[in-house]
Amino acid sequence: MRMSVSIVAILLMVSTAVPRVQAQSTHAAPQSALDAALQQHVADAGADREAVLRVLDRAEVKAVAEGAGIDLRRAASAVATLGGDELAQIAAQAQQVDEALAGGQSRVVISTTLIIVVLLVLILIIVAVD
Repeated sequence: MRMSVSIVAILLMVSTAVPRVQAQSTHAAPQSALDAALQQHVADAGADREAVLRVLDRAEVKAVAEGAGIDLRRAASAVATLGGDELAQIAAQAQQVDEALAGGQSRVVISTTLIIVVLLVLILIIVAVD
């Protein structure tokens, strides 16, 4: 009697554990979808970094940075350390500056200059905090 109760108890424990083990091994998304999402994220981050570096390489930005006493080499090297929301925010500002300067404007307006200075200072502050 004791042996049969033990066997039934063991069978019940095994039967209740099997669905949990099976549920843990299945994924909501296939590995290929996860890989594709990761590659897309890396590509987006690379494009954001490229946009910031492109703006930092412009002659107008170099002139503003020189006038403000900001080292562009340090700012450009700091771009590699940025990630996530910080990178997205700075890339959005860089795109605004790039669009304003690419429009063929012969002179830099105050708002664009202010955005450039804020962009450079923000990059340097983020790197200094990390």
